Amino acid sequence: MRILFVGDVFGRPGRTALIGGLPELRAKEGYFDFVVINCENAAAGFGMTERLMNEMFDAGVDVMTSGNHIWDKKEFVPVLDREPRALRPANYPPGAPGRGFGVFEKNGRRLAVINLQGRAFMPEVDCPFRTADSIIPALGCRVIFVDFHAEATAEKIAMARYLDGKVSALVGTHTHVQTADESVLPLGTAYLTDAGMTGAHGGVIGMKYDSVLPKFLTGVPSKFEVDDSDVRLQGAIVEVDEETGRACDIRRVQMSRGG
Repeated sequence: MRILFVGDVFGRPGRTALIGGLPELRAKEGYFDFVVINCENAAAGFGMTERLMNEMFDAGVDVMTSGNHIWDKKEFVPVLDREPRALRPANYPPGAPGRGFGVFEKNGRRLAVINLQGRAFMPEVDCPFRTADSIIPALGCRVIFVDFHAEATAEKIAMARYLDGKVSALVGTHTHVQTADESVLPLGTAYLTDAGMTGAHGGVIGMKYDSVLPKFLTGVPSKFEVDDSDVRLQGAIVEVDEETGRACDIRRVQMSRGG
């Protein structure tokens, strides 16, 4: 099975890069059995809307993961309850809207996707390690993909080592900076600390430099504006043996989309 995972889709530049880039990637790579994206920054950098979600599903996305910003657009919160393909981190406390994992079927193939959120330098949530332990045995699926939305590199590596051999792949999101440490761990789990960002790289992690700098200089909140320069699509392609659930390969993806 071949899975394409696309890192945090950021604002209009990210959505345009994703929708325009998917056909090119398919032409280059041949096929993807599943396309999974992180969507939490898709609406002007903060949250998601139902209209944008449907646009990306129509473009060929199969599953959407997210993170702490998925709650930013309040009108989207009810969508999480009725759309099983749009996930929020599974380790939010009981009673939070939506779901944090699912098993998805396409062309006779089955993929489980788990969305988790880290706790180091992040909003307070339940333990992602214990949450993963509670979910995995109940999935009934050999191929399991995890988006670990976390700030700290150490926490991401620790989670990957903890889940090595229990899941097919664990790819990190949230920092918007693609790392160069892709590997298949000893027990068969593909790993990448951060998939990067699909959006503008000419500013500051998706925002215009001039709109971000005043906050660093003065400490006073400023209104951030989405950048549109040096647009790239970033992510990873994971290949998995469906019989064993073990990863065969993981490769980083980066495509320039102009700007």
